Amino acid sequence: MFSHVKKMYGDKTVVPDLSFEIKDKEFVVLVGPSGCGKSTTLRMIAGLEEVSAGELFIGERLINNVAPKDRDIAMVFQNYALYPHMTVYKNMAFGLSMRKVPKNVIDEKVKEAAEKLNITEKLQSKPKDLSGGQRQRVALGRAMVREPSVFLLDEPLSNLDAKLRTEMRANLISLQRQLQTTFVYVTHDQTEAMTMADRIVVLKDGLLQQYDTPQVLYDNPCNKFVAGFIGSPEMNFLDAVITDDGASAQFAGITVSIPQRKREALAPFKGKAVTLGIRPEDIHWEPEYLSAADGSVFDGQINIAELMGSEIFLYMELNGVKVRSRVPMHVAAKSGDSIKLTFDMEKSHFFENSEEPSSDPDSEKTITN
Repeated sequence: MFSHVKKMYGDKTVVPDLSFEIKDKEFVVLVGPSGCGKSTTLRMIAGLEEVSAGELFIGERLINNVAPKDRDIAMVFQNYALYPHMTVYKNMAFGLSMRKVPKNVIDEKVKEAAEKLNITEKLQSKPKDLSGGQRQRVALGRAMVREPSVFLLDEPLSNLDAKLRTEMRANLISLQRQLQTTFVYVTHDQTEAMTMADRIVVLKDGLLQQYDTPQVLYDNPCNKFVAGFIGSPEMNFLDAVITDDGASAQFAGITVSIPQRKREALAPFKGKAVTLGIRPEDIHWEPEYLSAADGSVFDGQINIAELMGSEIFLYMELNGVKVRSRVPMHVAAKSGDSIKLTFDMEKSHFFENSEEPSSDPDSEKTITN
């Protein structure tokens, strides 16, 4: 548990004030853009960085001044940190050997971990003879044999190709369920976060933006930053004005109707500027949506149609405003085409409009989801 934890390097504050709690046996992912403080946060848990202020607990135990080796944690690094001159077996056994664990116990633990990770046949190989995915599994095995209460993983898949990353994501989820151990995982890749986490910590400039399940973050982001960071392609943001009667929003000469259930929250913003958010999958071209759109149908000019296999990403302009949509691959859409579109306003989001966005979670707050 983090309780008002602060991290400074000299006069520079990297983590201003961080408070959140990870449950036992939970898979929690720290996510955010480069430089947001996620790796620093992980390293404070590991004891590789000192806590400048506040309190850090593992269970009921305050660990601010506890040495890394006494924290009952194991860390897996981005670069695997394997000893090149040692075999896979010796790499995995090294930590236990240093602790003077009996050889028969070491042998049992290494072989058990190797079997779970499907690297038994590689135990006598050297790291240079392994693929990236196999090296990653050795690094995991070295952590596993120690049977720690917490696994810390710092961007462990970033060196792998796309296909192997997908495979290793599934392996890590399965492994965490097998081990029934707490995993704390750092990544800048929101797709990894969404597919792996029980809960996600979203950070920006060292400040906690939102901490919740992937589905809640996607459906109910607390501010514009979270809404834009979670989801691929990211949410479309449009500078809009709420009409004086509060029934519609206008952007780029286009008027869209506001659902009744959202009007009460938007009442204080009548006649004012807001940001309208709409996810790519909530921009529709299908006839049934167009016919039920209350007149809110508009022409989109397709600039780029990007085939992504099972779907197409459309990069379009609506009266000069750029938006992204995603449609099934069977839709006949190509660059240069015009297409009739409507928004599913039931799934729209409205945010406070700020001319100077900040890292403060209270900046550009959600008005409605």
